[in-house]
Amino acid sequence: MKPRDIPLYVFALFCAAMMGMAAGATWMVAAMYLRQSAPWLAPAAAVLLAWAIRRWIRRPGVGAAGLAAFATLLAALYFNMLMAAIQLAGNFGLSLTEAIRTAGAGMLLELARLGLRPVDGAWYVAGALLAAWLAWRRKR
Repeated sequence: MKPRDIPLYVFALFCAAMMGMAAGATWMVAAMYLRQSAPWLAPAAAVLLAWAIRRWIRRPGVGAAGLAAFATLLAALYFNMLMAAIQLAGNFGLSLTEAIRTAGAGMLLELARLGLRPVDGAWYVAGALLAAWLAWRRKR
């Protein structure tokens, strides 16, 4: 890696993070529509993120695989933090933005961790592995 390539890699990481957060927010909307937590949507988010990263950020390979796995895990984390904020908002009669602002990132992260079940973690890891595999493999 050349020093002049560092900004490109940083920008690719930033783009993958933004895609992951957008996927997490979309995932939250789907879960709200279903009226239940939906960790089983992790593979669907992984497929979409892997496709987007391969198409617009990095060519298939190790770099794309790492970015896709990172984006998928970030989407799962953001999804869980948003679901925790929704539960706080519902329990205390707050708006979603008010609950997010009042609780803060640290509390939402801790609430998300406390609400994580082992089966949820398995779905998230399976999604990250699927995203990495799809972003790594070359077209035939």
